[in-house]
Amino acid sequence: MALTLHTPTSGTVPARAGVRSWIALAVLMLPVLLVSVDNTVLSFAIPSISLALTPSATELLWIIDVYPLVLAALLVPMGSLADRFGRRRLLLLGSTGFALVSVLAAFAPSATALIGYRALLGVFGAMLMPSTLSLIRNLFAHQDQRRTAIAVWAACFSGGAALGPIVGGFLLEHFWWGAVFLLAVPVLIPLLILAPLFVPASKDPAPGKIDPLSILLSFGAMVPTIFGIKEIAQTGMTLTNVVCIAVGLGLGVVFVRRQLGRRNPMLDVRLFKNPVFSGGVLANLLSIFSLVGFLYFITQHLQLVVGLSPTEAAFVLVPGLVISIVTGLLAASLAKFFKPSRLVAAGLLLNAVGFLLVLLNSSGSVAGIIAAFVVLGAGVGIAETISNDLILSAAPPAKAGAASAISETAYEVGSVLGTAVLGSILAAAYRLHVAVPAGIPEAGAHTAGQTLGGAIEVAGTLPAAQGQALLDSAKHAFDSGQGVVAMVGVVLMLGAALMCLWALRSAKSSPTPVDH
Repeated sequence: MALTLHTPTSGTVPARAGVRSWIALAVLMLPVLLVSVDNTVLSFAIPSISLALTPSATELLWIIDVYPLVLAALLVPMGSLADRFGRRRLLLLGSTGFALVSVLAAFAPSATALIGYRALLGVFGAMLMPSTLSLIRNLFAHQDQRRTAIAVWAACFSGGAALGPIVGGFLLEHFWWGAVFLLAVPVLIPLLILAPLFVPASKDPAPGKIDPLSILLSFGAMVPTIFGIKEIAQTGMTLTNVVCIAVGLGLGVVFVRRQLGRRNPMLDVRLFKNPVFSGGVLANLLSIFSLVGFLYFITQHLQLVVGLSPTEAAFVLVPGLVISIVTGLLAASLAKFFKPSRLVAAGLLLNAVGFLLVLLNSSGSVAGIIAAFVVLGAGVGIAETISNDLILSAAPPAKAGAASAISETAYEVGSVLGTAVLGSILAAAYRLHVAVPAGIPEAGAHTAGQTLGGAIEVAGTLPAAQGQALLDSAKHAFDSGQGVVAMVGVVLMLGAALMCLWALRSAKSSPTPVDH
């Protein structure tokens, strides 16, 4: 089965969607908003959770990491199941499960129980995201309308990321840590009521058999790979981390070979032969890579160097997130006049300029950071909207769930890589430049030599002069590392822009998929 993209003739232009479809889109944005808020809100509850449940350091890491690990590992299987059993059905099942488990997580009696509930939230979250994007693919057959709908989808994702820290700060000031989980209930109840009324059912009319082995292989490939990458950012290039990644990649190869050998595969990996599809996935991954990597070091700078509170730091980032929403919506209109390859490349070039502004902002001023993030946010908004549209447009409607799952997986992998790659470079540069004053105990010197947060903690236990000397050195080392990361970001985004300009060169300004 070959997939081609071309500009349709007047006789093949799909019908435009009516008001009911736009109401359905508004309903579908509820779980998108929830999942995106959930990605950022938990970080604000960690101190309260630490005091209430007294988790070990390992348990605390798993409370944070188990959700994105399970979510990323199950996106592809859930996307395939959505195509088979029905996207609306899986959306409703995922919403019900997510709401119920959120209530249980809010009242978790122990750290172990909370880890288990977070894992279950990952399972049900994986049902939500591919279903929303694939339903958009089937709600809006007309290219221009679909681009606008995808822009709205991306805007809600960005808006949720901006709301997370603000909502989290408000809830924790007035309620206990469990309130951040109960947020799911008032969001998902309207979805469960309205989705059966406005969201039409859709599924693959000719699905293949369920393949449990492929599901296990997909899970086995994603979990160790993502875990290994995340751990590299925390502990460096250890043998355990390398083995995890190697095992994951090996199982990934087995998974791909199995899909190629089956008549009705769980995931049609032949989609990647289409340069527009694979280029869209690459652009999606790289734009999120730049966003998450940027946020990783800028949030630390704002809180640890400038001295802002988490909520104040969140408000500093709001203008950039607002601009990403605006440019995402604008991209849908620009796509009528410019080739997708040029728009995606332009978005990635804006990302490069954002990193360049950080490099030029030697004083580390808040105004300079706002300007840099506004430019980067503009680039992410354009690249995300166009890349997601290309991914969905390149796949036949019957495979919308699987295509959406690949898009979501690229998002998760880009997020992990952004933190791991740029975070590892930042950590290495910090360790290279920090100078720990003499006379500090060995354990404290080791802690201060690893991270800026560790240096601030140790400095608080030292005499004033010695503590200030450590702080000055640590902040200078962090800023030096931030400059290195920004330089790497500029080079990577320039290379990514050129790569996408070439990979997407065959995509037209108004492509429509045809299944031959």
